[in-house]
Amino acid sequence: MEYRRLGKSGLQVSALSFGSWVTFGAQVNNTMAEQCMKIAYDNGVNFFDNAEAYASGQSEIVMGEILKKFKWDRSTYTVSSKIFWGGKLPNQIGLSRKHVIEACHAALKRLQVDYLDLYFCHRPDKNTPVEETVRAMHDLIQQGKVLYWGTSEWSGVEIMEAYSVARQYNLTPPTMEQPQYNLLHRDKFEVEYSKLYKEIGLGTTIWSPLSSGLLSGKYIDATPQDTRINRPGMEWLKEMIVGDANKWKHEKVKALKKVADDLGVSLSRLSIAWVLKNPNVSTAILGASKTEQLEDNLKALDVVPMLTAEVMERIEVAVANKPVAPAF
Repeated sequence: MEYRRLGKSGLQVSALSFGSWVTFGAQVNNTMAEQCMKIAYDNGVNFFDNAEAYASGQSEIVMGEILKKFKWDRSTYTVSSKIFWGGKLPNQIGLSRKHVIEACHAALKRLQVDYLDLYFCHRPDKNTPVEETVRAMHDLIQQGKVLYWGTSEWSGVEIMEAYSVARQYNLTPPTMEQPQYNLLHRDKFEVEYSKLYKEIGLGTTIWSPLSSGLLSGKYIDATPQDTRINRPGMEWLKEMIVGDANKWKHEKVKALKKVADDLGVSLSRLSIAWVLKNPNVSTAILGASKTEQLEDNLKALDVVPMLTAEVMERIEVAVANKPVAPAF
């Protein structure tokens, strides 16, 4: 396993991490969740990602039971939570001081840990002053309940506003952002955030490096029956992956599959390796519903050295979506 600093912080995270979105507490049983976490940990993964919204908190409960069972040394792993969607009632949603602090306490209880290594604002909150959120995060850090805080799917302007407020009032600034980044979704990461990596040392914990499974290649010819998109309540994901509006993506996936085949690797490994090739990626979060799927994806680091300039150019030709930086 390779380890990278989380932005300019001193924290080292495994280049490949493991997350529980749409799996723990929903898609996979607890035994499979346990097996996947053990495989990840045994392969050097030291960051496990979660959120209060995942399976309405059940995902954190499952992960907490697994952490309790294995009794791993707390210094050998990092765990996260994200806050925004905690419920449907007032003050159960958003980034008010009340919800930020109460959600932290609830996550600590579900995960059965004394502190969160990473704590994310899952989305920006237009109804709460940024200063209020930054102060709440700063106080949690001062209390030792959170070590680093960050954002998820915020714009570059919003991240800079939070950073500037923190500097203005001598508070703890955000350390990391958790955006989607993959071969089919590039603009925000490569263009909008480009200055933030150098100017504020922004770290990144990438979600969906396989574009919700589309870049695994398993949807090229048909929709497998044993996939999560066929489960009740996952119609939104099925539309996003195989819906008519996204058929153009499948042509790009077929072209990428040819590159992977020529290299003798799976499309999943190629796609994840391409993400890891970007030096601004601190860690790429893997998700899995089967142990063999996770074991294959964990081999993506072996593919990174194979991504020569020539191969990278072939990939660019296949996807034909390289972002263009603004002229100003």
